[in-house]
Formats: sequence, structure tokens, C-alpha cells
Amino acid sequence: MALSIGLVGLPNVGKSTTFNALTQAQIAQVANYPFCTIEPNRAIVPVPDERLETLQRLLQAPEAIPATIEFVDIAGLVRGASQGEGLGNQFLGQIRNADAILNIVRCFDDPNVAHIAAEPSPRHDVEIVQTELLLADLQQLERKLEKLERQVKADRRTFGPLLETAQALAAHLEAGCPISRFEGQEQEAFQELVQEMRFLSAKPVIYVANMDEASLAHGNAYLQELEALAAEEGIAVVAFCARLEEELVGLDEEERKEYLALAGVEHSGLEQIIRRSYELLKLISFFTFNEREVRAWTIEEGWTAPRAAGVIHTDFERGFIRAEVIPYETFVAYGSSAAVKAAGKMQVEGRDYVVQDGDVIYFRFNV
Repeated sequence: MALSIGLVGLPNVGKSTTFNALTQAQIAQVANYPFCTIEPNRAIVPVPDERLETLQRLLQAPEAIPATIEFVDIAGLVRGASQGEGLGNQFLGQIRNADAILNIVRCFDDPNVAHIAAEPSPRHDVEIVQTELLLADLQQLERKLEKLERQVKADRRTFGPLLETAQALAAHLEAGCPISRFEGQEQEAFQELVQEMRFLSAKPVIYVANMDEASLAHGNAYLQELEALAAEEGIAVVAFCARLEEELVGLDEEERKEYLALAGVEHSGLEQIIRRSYELLKLISFFTFNEREVRAWTIEEGWTAPRAAGVIHTDFERGFIRAEVIPYETFVAYGSSAAVKAAGKMQVEGRDYVVQDGDVIYFRFNV
């Protein structure tokens, strides 16, 4: 399954710099003025996974193909964006299909980089972005309500529950509450509306505190303010220095580790964000291999073997017979699939098997 993450934030918070750092590319324009990003920037990024590298070495496979993640960077949002202020409202639709949202929050001082206020205030900045996402959802929902009111006259049985739920959602949004906190999410009508409308405020969020390098290891008052807000809302925070991450681009692995160690951090921002995203969305990885390649695949926790096989090809799910499974730790301990088989440690699983993170799987199928 393809994972997509949208980047939002106010102008000049380092959003495009963060995009460039995360994607290890220089395709997003960076400048010290609002709305530098006009067209949405998109990039497909490999998911770092040391397990894939280890399996490639053990299997002596010519190629290792990682799972991927798409990042989408849109124009900075300002107050009133949902009503046409600035440029953000033109591009909110670009992230409706995203699985999660990174809210880039400025947590640094720099007199040379303009901000919408006299000085950054993470709580205030987050509030502006959240409000615009809510208002964009409400605007979209109002159009849906008009349609449902017409449809319910012809078929109340089908459209009545949808209309009632849409009205409840509109009242919820008008009260300043995101759809992610709506009670009654187990209702079929709610699920149908979310599937169709792809509400922005229903998406999981991670706050990314963009800090200066000097504050990265020990934090600062801005980070503390953002973490306090995040604790109230139950949202994860990743501390990140976009400028430092940009400087890592082009370095080899050893040089990257040394650079990060000097900054007082162990993992790159990309690794932290992907790890948090996987946790937030309840995603795991499994691996497949043949004589040419070893490959990582992303699925949701709880998926059964046939459904996981369908990520590779629909024929695999349709004609599923069994899955030959080797947990990653077992594969590494024995060093090869042949050794695992010889030791009797290979698991032969049927249709009800729930795939575990790190499983190395060979699917048997017939169509």
C-alpha cells in the first residue's frame, strides 16, 4: 500500500526546507517571503529499514527494493485560507488523499526570516492551521449537505442516516472540534462519509518542531510550548532541524551518523517521522525475496496473509494457497531460508494467519 503524507504550516516556518530535507532533494523552492511554494511539490522517498539491508546481504540478492512514502508540500496557510486568503486554499485538495499530516511548526528565532507575527508562538501558529483545516472541511461538508437534502426526499431510507450524520459533523466542526474527535466514528454512515469526503481534520497529525541546530539536543521554550499543546491533544511531536537535515544530503551513511552525533541526535528527522507515522497509522512491514531481489512491503497491523499477498498482486490474494513464513529474527539467526527449513523453523500458515512486522514470506498461490 502506498503511504502519503501532506506537509502543512504557516508561511516561512521552514516547510519547503523540511520537504527538501525529508526527500533529500532540492525541488521545493525556498525563499524568505510568503507563498514561495506555488505548485505543490511531490516526492517519493524510500523508507529506511536496516532489516532490508541485512536480508539483502544474507540472501546475496542483487537488488533491495524498499517500501516507499510520498510527501506532498503545499503552499503555506494563513488565517482565512479556507475562504480564499493567500494561496493555501487552492492546494488543500492536494492533501485530501494523504494518510497523515505533518504540521511544521516554527520553533526557532531568526530576524532574517519573516514570520506572520512579531515572534513565533507554536500554540498560536498551530491554532491557525487547525482552524483552516476545520473550515475547509466545513465548507466541503456544506456542499454535501445540500446534495443529501435533495437525495433524502427521494430515498430517506438510504440517505437519511447520511444526512443526520453529516448534520452532526457540521455542528461538531462549527464548535471548533476536528472530525478526529467526533463521537460515533463506528457508525456506518460516518465511515461512508469519511471515505468519500477525505476530511482533513480526520487525518492523524504529527507536529514537527523545526528548530535551530543549537537547540536540537536540549530543546528550547518553543519546543516546550508545542509539547505541552501536543500532550493536551494526544499528538506526537518530532524535534527536527531542517537546515541540518539538508546538510546531510549527499553524505554517506558513516558521515551522516557522525554529523548527527555532533548535533546530539541519534536518528535523522526522516527516520523519526517515518517511525512515528508507522506507529500512528498502525503500519508494519513484511519482506519477500527471490533470486533477483529482496523487497519490503507496507501493510496495516492485523492484515491476514491473503490480504498482504494482494498488495503484491491481486492474483496472489485471489489464488492464495498458503504462506511460508520466517520471522525476521529467525531468518537472521539461521542465515538462509534453506537453513531455517532444515531446522524445522519455517511456519506454514493458512488464510487466517495474521502477518507480523518483519515476517519474511513466500506466498504459494494458484489462479
